[in-house]
Amino acid sequence: MAGINKYSEEEITKRFVPKNWTEKQASSSWMLFKIMAEFVDGFETLNAIGPCVSIFGSARTQPDNQYYQLAEEIAAKMVEKGYGVITGGGPGIMEAANKGAQKAGGKSVGLGIELPFETEPNPYIDHDKYLNHRFFFVRKVMFVKYSQGFVVMPGGFGTMDELFEALTLIQTGKIGKFPIVLVGTSYWKGLVDWLIETMGKEEKNIHLEDMDLMKIVDTAEDAVQHIDDFYSKYMHQLSPNF
Repeated sequence: MAGINKYSEEEITKRFVPKNWTEKQASSSWMLFKIMAEFVDGFETLNAIGPCVSIFGSARTQPDNQYYQLAEEIAAKMVEKGYGVITGGGPGIMEAANKGAQKAGGKSVGLGIELPFETEPNPYIDHDKYLNHRFFFVRKVMFVKYSQGFVVMPGGFGTMDELFEALTLIQTGKIGKFPIVLVGTSYWKGLVDWLIETMGKEEKNIHLEDMDLMKIVDTAEDAVQHIDDFYSKYMHQLSPNF
């Protein structure tokens, strides 16, 4: 998968071409309509899907990787428990999760994003449950609003973005608590240790009890169990988050 460092000098320069005042005003006005349309399309599509769990992870993960196979297994088991599965719609872990959900006969949702790379949706998304977004922030609203839980597989910047977005919203009380599962102790241990020791104990930038917002597991059974246990206790929360 390419990244921003693959942009040519010409592409980078083009993004900094100055616009006059009239061009900026016209561009901003049209952008508002695009944003509104994207929200409306998302709400209308996702309001009908029922309880779902979002599964995040790297687009670079190959099918022979243990985490690809684990994501597929987790998705299938979530379907068995009555949940649909939402992903970012791309390859790697996203493909694995959609594949597991579809093969298990459950709802398989994809929330894509227009990028200079990685633009094609994976083939395991239900045809009536794919949305392609222009704006990352609209896409993030859809993930948080319509997910009853997050399963976070090993991934890169995008995965971290979704993880910390959810943690921040729960920590600040902007949304209610919902289960967040990190899969892969060996992958997440360094980050979690740093959050506890440096961010928490040394600098006191978080309360240590904030770490209870996440659960680290290594098996599909434990990932699904954590989410299912949460909603066995708080069944009334099976609705959109705001």
